[in-house]
Amino acid sequence: MDGLQNAHDGSNLIGRDGLPSATGPKLRMAKKRRNVRHSRVSLKQPNVVLREVDYIVARAAQFDSRLVTLGQLVFFSTAAGDAWMLDPEDGLALKLADAGDRNPVKIVETANRFTIEWTASYRLDGDAFVMMDGAGQRAIFGYPVREVALAQRRIRR
Repeated sequence: MDGLQNAHDGSNLIGRDGLPSATGPKLRMAKKRRNVRHSRVSLKQPNVVLREVDYIVARAAQFDSRLVTLGQLVFFSTAAGDAWMLDPEDGLALKLADAGDRNPVKIVETANRFTIEWTASYRLDGDAFVMMDGAGQRAIFGYPVREVALAQRRIRR
């Protein structure tokens, strides 16, 4: 999965403030579940992918669980301080932060395109987030897998 691959151009709703969007309600979870906030943002703004990377890494540094969709991409942070960017269509993953510390990543963004150097692939298996990279396969528990699955379903519509 090395190399640069183009992501998708498209647009979704702006809603980082956590308020319901104009075309759909805010994702609500049962009280016993982790508190993960979901929002959508628009690809029509310049440098939006890099801004979302900065945003989700900042949330991870605060050990705050969040989930954001951007076009065909899913970004999420965890209470453990990890942050990921996912391309559900191709099953690609990029770990943006580990235990609150930012990871070096290669993302190039222009006014109308962006390119991401993906370092892993992933799949969801029950409550496990399974990532595969050059070092092998690893199942991670405690990630917001159900929320990621819901976001993937919304994207595919």
